Amino acid sequence: MKLRPLPGALALAAVIALGACGKKDEPPPAPQAASKPAAAPAAVAQGGTEAAKRWIDSEFQPSVLSKEEQLKEMEWFIAAAKPFAGMEINVLSETIPTHEYESKTLAKAFQEITGIKVNHQLLGEGEVVQAVQTQMQTNRNLYDAYINDSDLIGTHSRLQSAVNLTDWMAGEGKDVTNPGLDVKDFIGISFTTGPDGKVWQLPDQQFANLYWFRKDWFDKPELKARFKAKYGYDLGVPVNWSAYEDIAKFFSEDVKEIDGKRIYGHMDYGKRAPDLGWRMTDAWLSMAGASSKGLPNGRPIDEWGIRMPEGTCNPQGASVSRGGETNGPASVYAIRMWDEWLRKYAPPGAADYDFYQSLPALAQGNVAQQVFWYTAFTASMVAPKKDGNNTVDDSGMPLWRMAPSPKGSYWIEGMKLGYQDAGSWTLFRSTPIDRRKAAWLYAQFVTSKTVDTKKSHTGLTFIRDSTVRHASFTERAPKLGGLVEFYRSPDRVMWTPTGINVPDYPKLAQLWWQQIGDVNSGAFTPQKAMDRLAEEMDLVMARMQEADEKAKTYGGCGPRLNKPVDPKEWLGKPDGPKAKLANEKPKGVTMAYEDIVKRWAEKK
Repeated sequence: MKLRPLPGALALAAVIALGACGKKDEPPPAPQAASKPAAAPAAVAQGGTEAAKRWIDSEFQPSVLSKEEQLKEMEWFIAAAKPFAGMEINVLSETIPTHEYESKTLAKAFQEITGIKVNHQLLGEGEVVQAVQTQMQTNRNLYDAYINDSDLIGTHSRLQSAVNLTDWMAGEGKDVTNPGLDVKDFIGISFTTGPDGKVWQLPDQQFANLYWFRKDWFDKPELKARFKAKYGYDLGVPVNWSAYEDIAKFFSEDVKEIDGKRIYGHMDYGKRAPDLGWRMTDAWLSMAGASSKGLPNGRPIDEWGIRMPEGTCNPQGASVSRGGETNGPASVYAIRMWDEWLRKYAPPGAADYDFYQSLPALAQGNVAQQVFWYTAFTASMVAPKKDGNNTVDDSGMPLWRMAPSPKGSYWIEGMKLGYQDAGSWTLFRSTPIDRRKAAWLYAQFVTSKTVDTKKSHTGLTFIRDSTVRHASFTERAPKLGGLVEFYRSPDRVMWTPTGINVPDYPKLAQLWWQQIGDVNSGAFTPQKAMDRLAEEMDLVMARMQEADEKAKTYGGCGPRLNKPVDPKEWLGKPDGPKAKLANEKPKGVTMAYEDIVKRWAEKK
């Protein structure tokens, strides 16, 4: 999922289309490095320790470390950075509040403390991926480090253009690896681990897609009574898609108005545009149940429908005829439900919205629930009423809550349940080693325990378990609508990014929006669209296979496609795509929000 802030009072983040990649002949220009080292900043000349003390007192609070521990960690950075003092390096990330804080505040602190100047450039995610691709393809050092989505873990671990951080930290980069880094404290480290068991990226920010609902409406006694009388079970957080659909229908067709305002039971978007592709590849199929068991991603079949059995790094196909599930019954069910709910229960015109146009709906206060909502929007959704946010009360407390995503009819225990973005630091072999080391120091600085708690309060994109459990977030939790409770729960591991089954993310991701868009336009049925998508994915992977067999382009881990057979030979097998269910709409099941929070607390 690629996000960038939009202008306006409620500056919600929005999807950046990967489809923008390749539209320009040249990547975005990187800032030019200084031709010779600049003089060390005055703060360093006087002693980096004094600068560190000043930043610890004035900015780096709260922290999971004591001030004494923070200073000790900063003194390590000062010592490790001495060989690079006066160097100027360039790093690149997408434009979201977390990275704006790094670029404007933490880069300045890093320079004053270590003497290394960092040009932390912010661009749209499409341009970031474009620069990453260009550096991989040309071996030309455009930037010294990138914050790049972990969705590319399968790409990085195969193409081997990126630096294997496990080996780097034990070898060439050992002298610049913080002994207090504490890799196990990163809640998304499994997302950045390749099929070889090596860590390829270091998480910098994370956010999940969860269920969002108007708790104040759900708690109204008269609505609870009407819902139970009609459906035979309690109005609450939907556990399955059947309940979500019942609730959507109830608010759109039965309730219709609250406080004189027309309201709707669902929100989504459907315009045939690149951001529609992210809507689907961000684990929508796994929410329906279209994958195998396994965390962080299904094996042998992942949420894209790509088959890659355990013990191999070679994808075998996306089509059911090759043992994949992209066009299987569960995947088709997922697309059909998206299309039907959008047309029946969302506000008028939503089917023609792109992601940008869909964002204001929740803040307007006329939507009861959303099945697919990114926690990156939390800061905007707790903005005060005076900024146009109609989902908080007069005291600024949220009228909404976030909760676990409901499960589709094909979902079974042991599967992932949704998507989690993990923007992660990525180093490349094409970067000169001295510049790579300096960039690695900066990457560790902005994710260090010294600064991470304050950074997380700013961007609300948790990466460390110690941070989310800090007392300051216990105090702030009631104002964040369930964000803290979710990230403290063991359930968070069920929301994961794209994984290692996807051999080349940029090449395959761009296929999705065009096919799904034809469902929304009515040109194709969900089955026809998914058949075409699976076929195109297999064609692209066949070309990857040819390149890998000839020149080891993917390090021997490129696709090795199964020969197509009658789909009946695969459907319903224990390790194959799921067969069509006789009943895809079982009885709805709900759960009280308070019971969910209690369960999370008990499972810690």
